[in-house]
Amino acid sequence: MKIIGIAASLHAGSFINKLLDAAGGELPGGVDFAVWAGLGEIPPYTDGPVPVMARELIGLVAASDAVLLTAPEHSLLPEELTYALDWMSARDGLSGKHVAVMSASARACGAMWAQAELYKHLQAAGAVVMGAELVISPAWPHFDEDGHLTDAALRAQVRAVIGQLCPSEVMEPALSL
Repeated sequence: MKIIGIAASLHAGSFINKLLDAAGGELPGGVDFAVWAGLGEIPPYTDGPVPVMARELIGLVAASDAVLLTAPEHSLLPEELTYALDWMSARDGLSGKHVAVMSASARACGAMWAQAELYKHLQAAGAVVMGAELVISPAWPHFDEDGHLTDAALRAQVRAVIGQLCPSEVMEPALSL
């Protein structure tokens, strides 16, 4: 199975970029996970030839089994994400594709609004959408030095989202006695 990850942030060290990387570390064995980092280079949708970055994204999504998106905590999506969704939608790149969305916010309504806005775009494009609103403060340290999630409850929420995408069960390693 192959999953493409997209963080709806143009800031490399942002909380949702860290969350996407950490979520990738929670995938079961045998799942290939690649993060697409070209969001900042996506132009607005226009009729005519498909630009290089849009072509790259459409190809990656077409070759994947699913997409994992992390959304910002505010209700307005970055325009570059909207452009990417427009390019994929126009080329039926999301039709029938399983897409999991995670959004994180210090306030419950921030995550809820971000996901609602993203769900509208994804469902209009024909995606099969699932996900979770993670109400956590970006100010609180949730990651260790290696970028792994440290909070057990948050890790369980992330694994629940991943479990919706992956056919195999995500489990803790068995203890040997």
